[in-house]
Order: sequence, then structure tokens, then C-alpha cells
Amino acid sequence: MRGLVTKSTGSWYQVLGDDGNRYECRIKGIFRTQGIKTTNPIAVGDRVEFEIEQGQQSAVITKLEPRKNYIIRRSVNLSKQTQIIGANLDLALLVVTLASPPTSTGFIDRFLVTAEAYGIPAALVFNKLDLFSEEGLEILAEYIAIYENLGYPCFTVSALERENIETLNEVLKDKITLISGHSGVGKSTLINAIIPGSDLKTGNISDWSDKGKHTTTFAEMIDLPFSGKLIDTPGIRELGIVDIEPQELSHYFPEMRNLLNQCKFHNCRHINEPGCAVLDALENGEIEPSRYDSYLSIYNNENNRN
Repeated sequence: MRGLVTKSTGSWYQVLGDDGNRYECRIKGIFRTQGIKTTNPIAVGDRVEFEIEQGQQSAVITKLEPRKNYIIRRSVNLSKQTQIIGANLDLALLVVTLASPPTSTGFIDRFLVTAEAYGIPAALVFNKLDLFSEEGLEILAEYIAIYENLGYPCFTVSALERENIETLNEVLKDKITLISGHSGVGKSTLINAIIPGSDLKTGNISDWSDKGKHTTTFAEMIDLPFSGKLIDTPGIRELGIVDIEPQELSHYFPEMRNLLNQCKFHNCRHINEPGCAVLDALENGEIEPSRYDSYLSIYNNENNRN
């Protein structure tokens, strides 16, 4: 039988069979020896083949079908383990807040680089519009200008007040969308606004750290009422880049990618080389300093890892 993985709890997977029934599945042991280096060889959004165990209520996943893409992250703790957080996506949506808790441009850029590297269209949703002062709205406009100029769609919403939700719904229609973000950015509240009646558990911001408390424990695919699916993921504190070589990194920054053939040296690192078109663009104000800072941070981290 064939089906779609709709939930992952680590050791068990819920699969929506092509027959319309849902099955609780586990992985056949061979998956752990097929060279898949992630903590979860199967992810929500995967298409799989499975067999129902004789005399059992459960099934066994026997084959993973080829993926068209996936989003992967590396843990930044000592384990350095990697995890696929969603597969076969039409859109990767990052929920962002400028305060309570703040989402750094470095985190945003790492997410966008990962999406670029795996060929997934990405967009940003700036949440908690109801909390913005006049000065805050000006800062928000500056953030949006940076990313819209690079071709990334940006949306402003208040999940709590259901403001601008209809506009977002039009974007999500007929797509499989992964929705991600820091804990506490209002991801669950946003999903509840998009899907009335979904009643996802929401949490308060931790006073001592201004970080959100995890309210989503496992990745899960949720059907949208207007056609399409959302993959809800646990809140991410940090996002480590995976499988991107330092010399390839500039290809995943659109503003740099357009300049690569203009550098004096074909192996230019865009750090201190003479005749570097990227450094010239940075000096002329054509590349945003925060974006270049993110490039350097990722480049140095990846170079030190190799």
C-alpha cells in the first residue's frame, strides 16, 4: 500500500493511505542502514509504501518514495544531529516577530538560505501586528523592504485579532506549506486563525528568557478547509545549516548570486578579495549589511565545521 506521512512522533508515524484510511506505522529496521544521516529517516510530507502486519493493528513502512525537496536543520547543541522537518513542500513559511520574542535577521536568513538550497519557495509572515507602536511599524516596514526587494513575499498579520488572515489564506490555497518559527511567535495561534476549530494549544512567553514555551511537540500535517495542507512543526530555538559547502553559500543569497560572474576571481569568497563584485555592491549600498553579516556568520560556521 502507498500513502502520505501526516504525523511523526519519533518512533511512530501516522500515514494517510491512498485508500483514505489512516494507519499507525513504524519503520522497518533497514531504514537505519541506508546512509540516511538524520535522526528521522521519514518525515511529515513523505510519500511511502507500507504493509499491514498480519494480526496487528499497526503497519510497517517498507519504502520511502523519492522526495522533490525537504527542509532540514542541524541541532546547535553538542549532538550536532540533523533533522528533516518537512518534505515535498510547495512553500516554506517562516513566522516572524520583531518583539516578544524577537526573531533575528540571522535566523531569518538561515531559514531562507536553507529553503533556497533545497529549491523551496519561501515567504515571511510578520505576526503580532496588534502590538506595534507607530515607531514599530516603521521598523517593520524596513524589514519588509529588505526581503521583498529580494523577491520573498512578506505578510503582516495579527493572529490574535485575525487581521489580514484572508490574504494569507489565498497564498496557502492548494499548497503543501511548512510553517515554522521560534517558539512563542504565535504559530499555533496563527493556525487556529487560519483553521477555525483546530484548537491547537497555545502558550505564553517565558518571563525570564522572553522565549516561547514549546506548544507543538511533533510535526503534523493539518488539512486546510479551503484545499491545501499545513505542516505544523515544533518551535525552533536555533537553526543550524546542513550540507552547504562554504564555497556554494553565495549561490543561496539572491543578491549575491546575480553578481557571481562579475568577480575578478572565479573562486572568490566575497570576504576580502580584490575585484569582488559582492563587496563593491555592499559598499555601494546595494546589499543590505545585515544580509552580508548573515553570510559571514554562516560561511565561518560552515568553514570551521569542515
